[in-house]
Amino acid sequence: MDVAKEKELREAEALMEKNMLLTSVDKILNWGRGHSFWPVTFGLACCAIEMMAAGGPRVDISRFGYEVFRASPR
Repeated sequence: MDVAKEKELREAEALMEKNMLLTSVDKILNWGRGHSFWPVTFGLACCAIEMMAAGGPRVDISRFGYEVFRASPR
C-alpha cells in the first residue's frame, strides 16, 4: 500500500472515531422520536397552543380518540 492511501485510511479511521458519539446520539434521538408520547406538529399561532393544551393531562382528548393532530383543519 502506498503512503497516500495509508494516510487517507488513517484520516478516515480518525473521522469515524470522532463521529461514533454522533451516531450514538442519533440512535437515541431516533428512538425518542419513534416512542414519543406527544404528536409533534408545526404551529405558529394560538392554534398550536390550544392543541398542546388539549393533548395535555388536564383535558386529555386521547380518551375520546382525538389525539391525532392534523396539519390542516380540513
